[in-house]
Amino acid sequence: MHLLTVFAHPFANRYPSAIMDAFHEPFRREAHTIDVLDLHREEFDPRFSEADHAHFWGGPIPPGIAQMHARVEAADRLALVFPVYWWSMPALMKGWIERVFTGGWAYQYGEGVADRGRKPLDALLRNIPTTLIGIGGSKERTYDKYGYRDAMRTQIDVGIFAYCGVTDVESHLIFDVEGDGNGLQRGAGLETARAIGEAFVAPDRTVRHAKA
Repeated sequence: MHLLTVFAHPFANRYPSAIMDAFHEPFRREAHTIDVLDLHREEFDPRFSEADHAHFWGGPIPPGIAQMHARVEAADRLALVFPVYWWSMPALMKGWIERVFTGGWAYQYGEGVADRGRKPLDALLRNIPTTLIGIGGSKERTYDKYGYRDAMRTQIDVGIFAYCGVTDVESHLIFDVEGDGNGLQRGAGLETARAIGEAFVAPDRTVRHAKA
């Protein structure tokens, strides 16, 4: 099995990285391969440029995007690990999706660009099992009180992944881990990440459906 993990945090030696490593432990133990797409370390440019806009309307694919497509296509499992910024993923990761989930590759209307706005959507991505692990500083009750968890699932699980054909999506949030004073929660968060990895790597894992 081959896992692609997309990671967005400016430091490689802080808590979000430890969460990613804990999540990877079951994969490494069973000798599965892991491709870590560290958006900061690889200096991915999240800006939707003139070249991206031109490609949106049928122009050539911008440099570097086809390579990103190939890394997604090579994966048997996909994971996104990120700190929660303003009740969503970081702008860097959102920009990766905006630039990489391109028309004609992730989705299409009718026969192509000319049918945009006239023909129904065709989702093009393979339904690769996907897990999202968000690392939050707020308490779980805050997410529940204001509906942030449901809002994130609607926006990301359904609005991005299911829109493009990836319906087997599971979302996880690790709560209340900001600062050294939350040591107990941080330790529990690492155990949660390992458990997520154990379940995600299992050949008999339960298939999810983002719209269910």
